Amino acid sequence: MSDTVPRIPSTAEALARLDMPLLDAMMTQRAVRRVYPDPVDDAVVLKCIEVGLRAPTGANGQNWEFIVVKDQRTKERFAKRYRQAWALYYRAVIRRAAARDQSMAKTARAVQWQVDHFTEIPVLVVGCLRLGVRDGKLPLVPLPKVAESGYYGSIYPSVQNLLLAARTMGLGASLITLPLWSATSARRTLGLPHAVTPLCVVPMGWPRGRYGPTTRKPVGEIAHLDRYGNRVWLDLPPTS
Repeated sequence: MSDTVPRIPSTAEALARLDMPLLDAMMTQRAVRRVYPDPVDDAVVLKCIEVGLRAPTGANGQNWEFIVVKDQRTKERFAKRYRQAWALYYRAVIRRAAARDQSMAKTARAVQWQVDHFTEIPVLVVGCLRLGVRDGKLPLVPLPKVAESGYYGSIYPSVQNLLLAARTMGLGASLITLPLWSATSARRTLGLPHAVTPLCVVPMGWPRGRYGPTTRKPVGEIAHLDRYGNRVWLDLPPTS
């Protein structure tokens, strides 16, 4: 680690930061894609997952599974899928938008960095859900269409908790899905049974940069009362 790299906290220091006020963590959270290759202690990663497990799940199913990936060959397989998906997505969607919007261009550069350095990221956490099986006691059953939103809604609250825990400890993290565009490939790579579906990847590492306040639209611009377009809060003063 060179002298220009900020000092990485010890495991004890990182865990001690979990007492950050919740509002501070939420107001300064962002997707951090550029991270150092330095290892992240298992205790820090597992604490993030432990906090994630406190989130609600549909019918209290608690049917998440988290695969912590540190193996280089596994990272390389996911990196290949990520490159393939990003190349298509960039050409089809991002390139023209980035040419018009500097904010989008900045995000695209950060994603490109992550794609190019994916195998150097110290930890990937793959969030998965078990479908129709609880503690191995229930048979695998097809998921009714009406239940899909509740099913997928069981993983993302836990991942948001995980991301907030990472933020409080100063760990860089982001939620991505492009490396999982082939669920069959992801299952094969991770040795997942058919009943376990991989839904997102959280790359984690010590950030090359810093957290800080984020820029967002005023709530009055995106909050509608009863029907779309009834933006009665447009004149609200901005909040700090």
